[in-house]
Parts: sequence; C-alpha cells; structure tokens
Amino acid sequence: MKAAAFTLVEVLIALVIVVTMGAVVALNVFDHPQKGRQAAAKMQLSAFKTALELYAADNGFLPTRAQGLRALVEAPLTEPVPRHYPPHGYLDGVAVPDDPWGRPYAYIVPGSSGEAFEVVCYGSDGEEGGEGWAEDLSSSRP
Repeated sequence: MKAAAFTLVEVLIALVIVVTMGAVVALNVFDHPQKGRQAAAKMQLSAFKTALELYAADNGFLPTRAQGLRALVEAPLTEPVPRHYPPHGYLDGVAVPDDPWGRPYAYIVPGSSGEAFEVVCYGSDGEEGGEGWAEDLSSSRP
C-alpha cells in the first residue's frame, strides 16, 4: 500500500497562500487603530470648535493664546477674564484632553487662514505637515 503525502511543491504553494492571506489581513487590522485615532481627533477638534464658539458668544472674546485651551476647563485668572463663565466650564472633565497620539493640541489665535481661531492636531508624527496618518487635522477644515 502506498502512503498518501503532499509533495514539497504543494506544501510551498499552500504556505505562500497562507502567508499572503495573513499579510492582507494584518495590513487591514493594523490600519484600524490609526483610522480610529484620526476619527477621534476629528471629533475632538469639533468639540473644541463648538466650545470656543460658545466661550466667545458668552464673553464677547476668545481665550488668548497664553490662556490657551485650558480656558475651556478652568476660568482664566489673567486678562481678559471672562465675566460669564459657566460653573463647569465648556468641556467635560478637569483637564484639556491630549490628541489620540498623546500630544497636546495646538491653539492658534488668529487661525492660519484668517479665521478667528484654529485648533490643530499634528497627526501621528506630531510635526507640522505630513500625509496619511501624519496629516495635520484642523478645526477649520472638516
């Protein structure tokens, strides 16, 4: 009786197929955390924009660059001091959240394109400019 077995070529072909499928799956799985971080940054930028617009509507001015985004969670004590600051601030929590990559957001007054303000996340690399996951995200660009 002859034993049934796979030839070396059949084993190599099966191995190539499995490795190729694994690579495709791995690339898709590794992109998900970055997509999630980018989506979270966009949502946070939208929250900052809304909070800053409310701050300006309530007080007639925006926080200064020196006061920064901290003015959204704690009433500034330096001029200009807001007269109509809500008891719990303009953002949930006691601290300004960092971006999804663990870095602070940049607060620019006036904004880089002439708008009243801009909040920027410098993406995965934390540096100005970049493409893909390192792309800069801004409150002035949806």
